[in-house]
Amino acid sequence: MELRQQIDSLAETLTPAERKLAAALLSDYPFAGLQTIQTLAEQTGVSAPSITRFVTKLGCHGYQEFQRRLIGELKEGHRSPVDLHERMTGGGADFLQSFLDLTAEAVRAVGESLTQSQFERICDLVADDKRAVYIVGGRISDAIAQHFSRHLRQVRRNVFHLPPDTEIWPEYILRMRSRDLLIIFDFRRYQQRLVELASKVRQSAGTSVILVTDKWMSPAAAYAAEVIALPTENRTAWDSYAGALAIVDAMVASISERDWDATRDRIKAWDAVRFERGDKSGDT
Repeated sequence: MELRQQIDSLAETLTPAERKLAAALLSDYPFAGLQTIQTLAEQTGVSAPSITRFVTKLGCHGYQEFQRRLIGELKEGHRSPVDLHERMTGGGADFLQSFLDLTAEAVRAVGESLTQSQFERICDLVADDKRAVYIVGGRISDAIAQHFSRHLRQVRRNVFHLPPDTEIWPEYILRMRSRDLLIIFDFRRYQQRLVELASKVRQSAGTSVILVTDKWMSPAAAYAAEVIALPTENRTAWDSYAGALAIVDAMVASISERDWDATRDRIKAWDAVRFERGDKSGDT
């Protein structure tokens, strides 16, 4: 379990001083914990011995080990396919079946990363057509963002996919209001432009950010109201986004069923003005 999750899991057992420390660490995770213990003590008003006792609760033998674990998480969050290839355990004659088994395992593990209550809460927000929904992803994960936005547009109005050109983003940011949602997909080798976008949106518009990321957590998590941290490792040089696609498809299906009459009418109206290109059926 990552340190962030461990801190969250201890929330009910912490003393008032430890809760103050935990809040400071999580508000600027992991960088707050990379300061010296004296600096962290001064900033939080929590004594150095109390900080040491806190990190012991996390299973660390002192503050230095706590920092080593934080640094390890940072490194994991920036591993490239070249780095991951060195750890490969797959291959051989049954590569396809082994890969499919690992992918199925990762999809099943999604349930441990996202509870039913959080899933329902996020779907309720996204289904609310009084909110505009803005969606964007990173270099690779933007394909998932586009997949989500294309399906969601057929279910409800006011869904916008931000284009890759950041020079156009201010036009979208200026539209955003506090009731709206910005959904960001950002996986390891995180995109700084997405972190900056989340920060600007929270500061300028107060728009709620929903982040879909991996267990190492995009730095954009510091600005997110909801974080979905998914398993992505599959023992090859390439992380798998199968879990993210499964969540997106589940959300689209769930949201469309909340008011099926409205969804049906929307799809019929959408189909009535589609531009035919010779294919009378097409994808969904």
